[in-house]
Amino acid sequence: MHIVTTIAGSDSGGGAGIQADLKTFQELGVFGTSVITALTAQNTMGVSGVFPIDHSFVEKQFQALIEDFSIAAIKTGMLYSSDIIKAIAHMIHNQNIPLIVDPVMIAKGGESLLLQEAIEAMRSSLLPLATIVTPNIPEAEALTGRKIHDVSDIREVAQGFFQLGVHCVILKGGHLADPNFAIDYVFFQNGKSFSMQTPRIQTSNTHGTGCTFSAAITAFLGQGFAMDKAIIEAKKFIQLAILHDLSIGHGYGPTNHFAYQLHKDSCEVLIYET
Repeated sequence: MHIVTTIAGSDSGGGAGIQADLKTFQELGVFGTSVITALTAQNTMGVSGVFPIDHSFVEKQFQALIEDFSIAAIKTGMLYSSDIIKAIAHMIHNQNIPLIVDPVMIAKGGESLLLQEAIEAMRSSLLPLATIVTPNIPEAEALTGRKIHDVSDIREVAQGFFQLGVHCVILKGGHLADPNFAIDYVFFQNGKSFSMQTPRIQTSNTHGTGCTFSAAITAFLGQGFAMDKAIIEAKKFIQLAILHDLSIGHGYGPTNHFAYQLHKDSCEVLIYET
Protein backbone atom coordinates (compact mmCIF):
# COMPACT_ATOMS: atom_id res chain seq x y z
CA MET A 1 0.00 0.00 0.00
CA HIS A 2 1.33 3.41 -1.00
CA ILE A 3 1.11 6.00 1.79
CA VAL A 4 1.02 9.75 1.15
CA THR A 5 0.67 12.79 3.38
CA THR A 6 -1.11 16.11 3.14
CA ILE A 7 0.01 19.04 5.29
CA ALA A 8 -2.77 21.61 5.06
CA GLY A 9 -5.70 23.36 6.68
CA SER A 10 -9.07 21.86 7.48
CA ASP A 11 -12.08 23.02 5.44
CA SER A 12 -15.27 22.51 7.45
CA GLY A 13 -17.22 22.72 4.19
CA GLY A 14 -15.38 19.67 2.84
CA GLY A 15 -14.49 21.05 -0.58
CA ALA A 16 -10.86 22.05 -0.11
CA GLY A 17 -7.91 21.53 2.19
CA ILE A 18 -7.37 18.33 4.16
CA GLN A 19 -10.82 17.04 3.27
CA ALA A 20 -10.37 17.44 -0.49
CA ASP A 21 -6.89 15.92 -0.32
CA LEU A 22 -8.01 12.82 1.57
CA LYS A 23 -10.97 12.31 -0.78
CA THR A 24 -8.61 12.51 -3.75
CA PHE A 25 -6.16 10.06 -2.17
CA GLN A 26 -8.96 7.60 -1.47
CA GLU A 27 -10.32 7.81 -5.01
CA LEU A 28 -6.85 7.15 -6.45
CA GLY A 29 -6.09 4.15 -4.26
CA VAL A 30 -3.44 5.49 -1.91
CA PHE A 31 -3.59 5.62 1.88
CA GLY A 32 -3.83 9.21 3.01
CA THR A 33 -2.33 10.60 6.22
CA SER A 34 -2.52 14.21 7.35
CA VAL A 35 -0.96 17.03 9.31
CA ILE A 36 -3.41 19.83 10.07
CA THR A 37 -1.95 23.34 10.08
CA ALA A 38 -5.11 25.36 10.74
CA LEU A 39 -8.82 24.99 11.34
CA THR A 40 -11.17 27.08 9.26
CA ALA A 41 -14.84 27.85 9.68
CA GLN A 42 -16.03 27.95 6.08
CA ASN A 43 -18.62 26.86 3.58
CA THR A 44 -19.16 27.53 -0.13
CA MET A 45 -19.93 31.18 0.62
CA GLY A 46 -16.65 31.97 2.34
CA VAL A 47 -14.33 31.70 5.33
CA SER A 48 -15.66 33.13 8.59
CA GLY A 49 -12.75 32.17 10.81
CA VAL A 50 -9.20 30.77 10.88
CA PHE A 51 -7.58 29.12 13.89
CA PRO A 52 -3.92 28.26 13.22
CA ILE A 53 -2.37 25.27 14.99
CA ASP A 54 0.74 26.00 17.05
CA HIS A 55 3.82 25.08 15.04
CA SER A 56 5.08 22.76 17.78
CA PHE A 57 1.93 20.63 17.44
CA VAL A 58 2.28 20.65 13.65
CA GLU A 59 5.75 19.17 14.21
CA LYS A 60 4.33 16.58 16.62
CA GLN A 61 1.76 15.43 14.06
CA PHE A 62 4.42 14.96 11.38
CA GLN A 63 6.80 13.21 13.77
CA ALA A 64 4.07 10.72 14.63
CA LEU A 65 3.69 9.88 10.94
CA ILE A 66 7.35 9.39 10.05
CA GLU A 67 7.90 7.21 13.13
CA ASP A 68 5.33 4.70 11.88
CA PHE A 69 4.80 5.02 8.11
CA SER A 70 6.91 4.82 4.98
CA ILE A 71 5.63 7.92 3.19
CA ALA A 72 5.90 7.93 -0.61
CA ALA A 73 5.00 11.59 -1.29
CA ILE A 74 4.02 14.73 0.61
CA LYS A 75 1.95 17.73 -0.42
CA THR A 76 1.46 21.03 1.34
CA GLY A 77 -1.53 23.32 1.07
CA MET A 78 -2.64 26.08 3.44
CA LEU A 79 0.28 26.78 5.77
CA TYR A 80 -0.79 30.21 7.05
CA SER A 81 2.24 31.47 8.99
CA SER A 82 6.02 31.70 8.73
CA ASP A 83 6.42 29.67 11.95
CA ILE A 84 4.45 26.78 10.48
CA ILE A 85 6.31 26.98 7.15
CA LYS A 86 9.71 26.97 8.84
CA ALA A 87 8.70 24.07 11.08
CA ILE A 88 7.58 22.01 8.09
CA ALA A 89 10.73 22.81 6.12
CA HIS A 90 12.85 21.75 9.09
CA MET A 91 10.96 18.44 9.36
CA ILE A 92 11.06 17.61 5.66
CA HIS A 93 14.64 18.72 5.00
CA ASN A 94 16.30 15.33 5.53
CA GLN A 95 13.44 13.02 4.54
CA ASN A 96 14.21 12.54 0.81
CA ILE A 97 10.49 12.33 -0.01
CA PRO A 98 8.96 14.00 -3.10
CA LEU A 99 7.34 17.27 -2.02
CA ILE A 100 4.50 18.95 -3.92
CA VAL A 101 3.90 22.54 -2.79
CA ASP A 102 0.52 24.10 -3.53
CA PRO A 103 1.19 27.68 -2.35
CA VAL A 104 -2.33 28.42 -1.11
CA MET A 105 -2.76 32.15 -0.47
CA ILE A 106 -6.36 33.21 -1.14
CA ALA A 107 -9.67 31.34 -0.73
CA LYS A 108 -12.19 31.36 -3.60
CA GLY A 109 -14.19 34.02 -1.78
CA GLY A 110 -11.14 36.28 -1.45
CA GLU A 111 -10.14 35.57 2.16
CA SER A 112 -6.41 35.42 2.94
CA LEU A 113 -5.09 31.96 3.87
CA LEU A 114 -1.41 32.97 4.06
CA LEU A 115 -0.08 35.84 6.14
CA GLN A 116 1.94 38.39 4.18
CA GLU A 117 5.01 37.78 6.33
CA ALA A 118 4.86 34.09 5.45
CA ILE A 119 5.51 34.63 1.74
CA GLU A 120 9.24 35.19 2.30
CA ALA A 121 9.42 32.10 4.52
CA MET A 122 7.88 30.05 1.73
CA ARG A 123 10.43 31.43 -0.75
CA SER A 124 13.46 30.89 1.44
CA SER A 125 12.58 27.77 3.48
CA LEU A 126 10.05 25.59 1.66
CA LEU A 127 10.39 26.12 -2.09
CA PRO A 128 14.08 25.09 -2.12
CA LEU A 129 12.85 21.66 -0.98
CA ALA A 130 10.03 21.38 -3.51
CA THR A 131 9.93 18.71 -6.20
CA ILE A 132 6.89 20.39 -7.79
CA VAL A 133 5.22 23.73 -7.13
CA THR A 134 1.68 24.37 -8.45
CA PRO A 135 0.88 28.11 -8.28
CA ASN A 136 -1.92 29.87 -10.08
CA ILE A 137 -1.06 33.18 -11.76
CA PRO A 138 -1.55 35.50 -8.73
CA GLU A 139 0.40 33.11 -6.46
CA ALA A 140 3.26 32.88 -8.96
CA GLU A 141 3.40 36.67 -9.21
CA ALA A 142 3.46 37.06 -5.42
CA LEU A 143 6.20 34.47 -4.95
CA THR A 144 8.51 35.69 -7.73
CA GLY A 145 7.72 39.41 -7.81
CA ARG A 146 7.11 39.22 -11.57
CA LYS A 147 3.91 40.14 -13.43
CA ILE A 148 2.41 37.67 -15.90
CA HIS A 149 0.74 38.97 -19.05
CA ASP A 150 1.59 36.31 -21.65
CA VAL A 151 3.50 33.05 -22.24
CA SER A 152 6.91 34.75 -22.35
CA ASP A 153 6.24 36.11 -18.85
CA ILE A 154 5.30 32.62 -17.72
CA ARG A 155 8.69 31.32 -18.87
CA GLU A 156 10.47 34.04 -16.90
CA VAL A 157 8.45 33.26 -13.79
CA ALA A 158 9.32 29.57 -14.11
CA GLN A 159 12.99 30.52 -14.18
CA GLY A 160 12.42 32.50 -11.00
CA PHE A 161 11.18 29.35 -9.27
CA PHE A 162 14.13 27.34 -10.57
CA GLN A 163 16.47 29.89 -9.03
CA LEU A 164 14.83 29.13 -5.69
CA GLY A 165 15.56 25.42 -6.10
CA VAL A 166 12.26 24.02 -7.38
CA HIS A 167 12.59 21.06 -9.80
CA CYS A 168 9.27 21.40 -11.65
CA VAL A 169 6.86 24.35 -11.99
CA ILE A 170 3.22 24.01 -13.04
CA LEU A 171 1.74 27.43 -13.82
CA LYS A 172 -2.02 26.96 -13.68
CA GLY A 173 -3.74 29.05 -16.33
CA GLY A 174 -7.21 29.43 -14.89
CA HIS A 175 -6.70 33.19 -14.45
CA LEU A 176 -5.55 33.74 -18.04
CA ALA A 177 -7.94 35.40 -20.48
CA ASP A 178 -8.53 32.56 -22.96
CA PRO A 179 -12.33 32.09 -23.00
CA ASN A 180 -12.27 28.65 -24.59
CA PHE A 181 -9.46 26.69 -22.98
CA ALA A 182 -7.85 26.17 -19.59
CA ILE A 183 -4.12 25.87 -20.27
CA ASP A 184 -1.53 24.88 -17.68
CA TYR A 185 2.18 25.31 -18.39
CA VAL A 186 4.69 22.74 -17.10
CA PHE A 187 8.41 23.48 -16.87
CA PHE A 188 11.20 21.19 -15.69
CA GLN A 189 14.59 22.30 -14.44
CA ASN A 190 16.28 20.21 -17.19
CA GLY A 191 14.71 22.43 -19.88
CA LYS A 192 11.81 20.18 -20.87
CA SER A 193 8.41 21.88 -20.99
CA PHE A 194 4.89 21.35 -22.27
CA SER A 195 1.40 22.75 -21.91
CA MET A 196 -1.82 20.92 -21.01
CA GLN A 197 -5.03 22.12 -22.65
CA THR A 198 -8.63 21.24 -21.81
CA PRO A 199 -11.92 23.02 -22.60
CA ARG A 200 -12.74 25.82 -20.18
CA ILE A 201 -15.85 24.99 -18.16
CA GLN A 202 -18.21 27.83 -17.29
CA THR A 203 -19.09 27.11 -13.66
CA SER A 204 -18.80 28.65 -10.22
CA ASN A 205 -18.29 25.21 -8.65
CA THR A 206 -14.51 25.36 -8.48
CA HIS A 207 -13.87 25.42 -4.73
CA GLY A 208 -10.81 23.32 -3.91
CA THR A 209 -9.52 22.90 -7.46
CA GLY A 210 -5.90 23.68 -6.54
CA CYS A 211 -5.97 21.39 -3.52
CA THR A 212 -7.49 18.56 -5.53
CA PHE A 213 -5.10 18.92 -8.48
CA SER A 214 -1.98 18.90 -6.29
CA ALA A 215 -3.37 16.00 -4.22
CA ALA A 216 -3.89 13.98 -7.41
CA ILE A 217 -0.28 14.64 -8.44
CA THR A 218 0.82 13.49 -4.99
CA ALA A 219 -1.22 10.29 -5.26
CA PHE A 220 0.14 9.41 -8.68
CA LEU A 221 3.75 10.20 -7.71
CA GLY A 222 3.27 8.13 -4.57
CA GLN A 223 2.31 5.18 -6.77
CA GLY A 224 5.50 5.52 -8.78
CA PHE A 225 4.22 7.36 -11.87
CA ALA A 226 6.84 9.34 -13.81
CA MET A 227 6.50 13.02 -13.05
CA ASP A 228 5.08 14.07 -16.42
CA LYS A 229 2.57 11.20 -16.42
CA ALA A 230 1.48 12.02 -12.88
CA ILE A 231 0.88 15.66 -13.84
CA ILE A 232 -1.13 14.83 -16.98
CA GLU A 233 -3.29 12.26 -15.20
CA ALA A 234 -3.91 14.74 -12.37
CA LYS A 235 -5.09 17.25 -14.97
CA LYS A 236 -7.66 14.68 -16.11
CA PHE A 237 -8.74 14.17 -12.50
CA ILE A 238 -9.44 17.84 -11.88
CA GLN A 239 -10.98 18.46 -15.31
CA LEU A 240 -13.55 15.73 -14.68
CA ALA A 241 -14.10 16.91 -11.11
CA ILE A 242 -15.05 20.36 -12.43
CA LEU A 243 -17.05 19.10 -15.40
CA HIS A 244 -19.24 16.76 -13.37
CA ASP A 245 -19.83 19.14 -10.47
CA LEU A 246 -22.09 18.41 -7.52
CA SER A 247 -24.05 21.70 -7.29
CA ILE A 248 -23.73 21.79 -3.50
CA GLY A 249 -24.14 24.97 -1.45
CA HIS A 250 -25.05 28.54 -2.33
CA GLY A 251 -21.62 29.93 -3.28
CA TYR A 252 -18.48 28.51 -4.89
CA GLY A 253 -19.41 24.83 -4.81
CA PRO A 254 -16.93 21.97 -4.50
CA THR A 255 -15.63 19.82 -7.30
CA ASN A 256 -16.67 16.18 -7.69
CA HIS A 257 -14.00 13.82 -6.42
CA PHE A 258 -16.02 10.79 -7.55
CA ALA A 259 -15.94 11.79 -11.23
CA TYR A 260 -12.53 10.44 -12.28
CA GLN A 261 -13.29 6.81 -11.58
CA LEU A 262 -16.64 7.08 -13.37
CA HIS A 263 -15.57 9.04 -16.45
CA LYS A 264 -11.76 8.87 -16.85
CA ASP A 265 -11.93 7.17 -20.25
CA SER A 266 -13.89 10.13 -21.64
CA CYS A 267 -11.35 12.85 -20.77
CA GLU A 268 -8.65 13.98 -23.18
CA VAL A 269 -5.86 16.37 -22.25
CA LEU A 270 -4.11 17.92 -25.25
CA ILE A 271 -0.35 18.13 -24.77
CA TYR A 272 1.80 20.63 -26.67
CA GLU A 273 5.54 21.15 -26.48
CA THR A 274 6.35 24.73 -25.50
